[in-house]
Amino acid sequence: MSTILQTENLTVTYPGGEDTAPTVALDGVTLSIERGSFVVVLGHNGSGKSTLAKTFNAVLLPGGGTVWVDGMDTKDEKLLLEIRRRIGMVFQNPDNQIVANVVEEDVAFAPENLGVPTEEIRQRVDDALEAVGMTEFTLHAPHLLSGGQKQRVAIAGVLAMLPECIVLDEATAMLDPRGRREVLNVIEGLHREKDITVVLITHHMNEAEHADRVIVMDDGHLAMDGTPREVFSRAEELEAMGLAVPDTVALLRELKAGGMDVPTDAVTVEDCAEAIVAALG
Repeated sequence: MSTILQTENLTVTYPGGEDTAPTVALDGVTLSIERGSFVVVLGHNGSGKSTLAKTFNAVLLPGGGTVWVDGMDTKDEKLLLEIRRRIGMVFQNPDNQIVANVVEEDVAFAPENLGVPTEEIRQRVDDALEAVGMTEFTLHAPHLLSGGQKQRVAIAGVLAMLPECIVLDEATAMLDPRGRREVLNVIEGLHREKDITVVLITHHMNEAEHADRVIVMDDGHLAMDGTPREVFSRAEELEAMGLAVPDTVALLRELKAGGMDVPTDAVTVEDCAEAIVAALG
């Protein structure tokens, strides 16, 4: 696979106020993300994970180091439109991304601003709404939708730009469990069926169970990087950073402590169930 996102010695510092010192949000972060992968970035509040997300499509520019999007330096202003076309962002509050009074008009907003021909916009809107399961709401008012539905419309608006990568910055944080599951199903389907690169920023550990890779941020540094099994097997280290393990791993650890011979690195519900059944004979 080729690399779509890359950072080298990336540093971002937020200025301080009259009585506060500047805050180093990212401190020398170097990583690369492969095209077509599904990467989850975890971390406690203030770990730098959302700041990292915002550097991926030049919402924030590096204070030091470099960010490349498909080989393009985000500091090059001439490349800004192309960078943001390739890397779509979905934020925590969908109300902040919805700009129209009708769903189809909202989804059409970005391609219209990119100068896409009218006939192609119609097709992109239809395809995007179908991809997120919102076709029946084409003519609805966005403000009447549920939180999960609004977030799916926001994702459709990004899809209509035909991005190569979608970065979701805490996009499920404001949703109830049902809405969170709706959005995750859409994200996983887009990755699986359309081979879109997904970078999911979250503090919900269970959202990482189907990822190809998990990155853990801690105080502006890259603390862990591996498969879900590799990362969540380091439960004590995660807890020391103020993070919990997924419910499945927590259950297996309790069973292990109680004397049952089970592995403690089964992340998905299916793998957890199989491990328990096997241990019971």
